[in-house]
Amino acid sequence: MIAINDARKRAMVAKILEACNDSVNGKKIVVLGVTFKPNTDDMRDSPSLTIVPALVGGGAKLHVIDPQGRREGEALLPGVTWEDDPYAAAEGADAVVLLTEWNEFRGIDLRRLAGRMKTPVMVDLRNVFDLKSVTDAGFYYVSVGRAAAGTPPA
Repeated sequence: MIAINDARKRAMVAKILEACNDSVNGKKIVVLGVTFKPNTDDMRDSPSLTIVPALVGGGAKLHVIDPQGRREGEALLPGVTWEDDPYAAAEGADAVVLLTEWNEFRGIDLRRLAGRMKTPVMVDLRNVFDLKSVTDAGFYYVSVGRAAAGTPPA
């Protein structure tokens, strides 16, 4: 079971890399949610503990937002910038990655978020968003188990 979970987390990293033209080096990536699940500060077994270090190791400039995960996450996820406002975090970003399906993120104004980004790429690893809503907001959208949609980044 552990090997399967590790393989799934590595596949998530690969999906993010693919959405970013196979490199995150020097790119600003916004991560929405790092806790194991919404409505908790629990980081145990969270995919973020594998995904975030892999992205930092690949040279990404990570900006992380989590309604409750910062207290525990600061010690577990070195090398990231913690933010409170997703719109401010998205300023000049190359991609946004949804890791935890907090209600705060479900209600985000997608058009406003995309408008602040350098490259409107969204990797939704929880399939929270409706494909049409995200692409209508201007995102290139990558999710799990569905074909990517929208215009890929150049």
